[in-house]
Amino acid sequence: MKILYISDVYFPRVNGVSTSIRTFVEQMQNLGHEVHLIAPDYAAKTEDEAWIKRVAARSIYFDPEDKLMKWGAAIKMLPELRRENYDIIHVHTPFVAHYLGLKLARELNIPCVETYHTFFEEYLHYYLPWIPKPMARSLARVISKRQCNAVDAIAAPSQPMLNVLRAYGIDSEAQVIPTGLQQMSFSPADGAAFRLKHGIPLERPMLLYVGRVAFEKNISFLLEMTQQLVQQHPDVLLVVAGEGPAEASLHAQAKKLNLDNNIQFIGYLDRATELNACYQAADIFVFASKSETQGLVLLEAMAQGTPVVAIAELGTASILIEGMGALIAPDNVVGFAQRVHQLLLHPEERYALGKLALSYVTERWTAKTQAERMLHFYHHLISVYQAKHKFDDAVKTTNQQVNVEF
Repeated sequence: MKILYISDVYFPRVNGVSTSIRTFVEQMQNLGHEVHLIAPDYAAKTEDEAWIKRVAARSIYFDPEDKLMKWGAAIKMLPELRRENYDIIHVHTPFVAHYLGLKLARELNIPCVETYHTFFEEYLHYYLPWIPKPMARSLARVISKRQCNAVDAIAAPSQPMLNVLRAYGIDSEAQVIPTGLQQMSFSPADGAAFRLKHGIPLERPMLLYVGRVAFEKNISFLLEMTQQLVQQHPDVLLVVAGEGPAEASLHAQAKKLNLDNNIQFIGYLDRATELNACYQAADIFVFASKSETQGLVLLEAMAQGTPVVAIAELGTASILIEGMGALIAPDNVVGFAQRVHQLLLHPEERYALGKLALSYVTERWTAKTQAERMLHFYHHLISVYQAKHKFDDAVKTTNQQVNVEF
């Protein structure tokens, strides 16, 4: 099969969408399929550019990490794309990529599927702060409904996310297909060496958050929780691995909460060389985001045998099972801190939960399984699309014959 992915983000821009794309593509390539990606040009090459078609892009003033592909530059690629004879288009973001995917699907006469990676109802007001929050939510629902109903099918990372889309009035065909874990997520790593490199004593209780440092990730809640925890564990350390627009705000909050000695921001980590060691170094992975469509970092932590304490809401509710590598925490600072305290106080329970975490993700969340499910979905959509167009052509021919007779 020959597949065209289109996305408004990809590495070197680090986020969940980039990770998901790379995970699926690597598996599909291993299974003998050819995948190309249209993505913005960040003026910085990655290690796997051979299958990527970079498009000239402009900066976004309210989101300096991202780029917006130039429509004209993308459309100029159409003659080249026609010659590729793709079987299906898969869109991963709702900006230029969405409209480009729809246009190319019509021009190339192939189906278009889109993954709804981001719960924009919870995100939009952070990036358009001049719009009142209720209006931003309403706008996100309207746009999501219109876009999802415009494509041939939707892939949702979790059942709760698909339920939300159905509630919007989205009636396109849909499947729940989450992102699985790459084999590299299970590779052994040296957590002790990571601690030494970053000046973290081996015996110090270490909590970890990995992900984009953005307001919608609810990291401020984790700081408040840490302040609560300091009363019982004065030397506890919350490590935040990632970057994003909320960094300045979180630094200010840490200072206000007197957490300067209990929080450490370490920026983005190289996935191939550092990330596993970071997960391995932590005693507990903590996560409070309530807007995740899946929550891949939870699985990555578990793949390194690190137990999780998290709020189970939306996509994370489809991953987390109480006692299966995770403790589900209430959505309040005191209750969350109590669950973390429970594990810090009982190392044997923490160790047992970490072993269960590794077993859980190994059995249920491998990338190959999810890629095979996606490929099956593609085959189904292509068959439906071709059958529909064959029927439409037959009806058109019949109507033309009738018109001639009359």
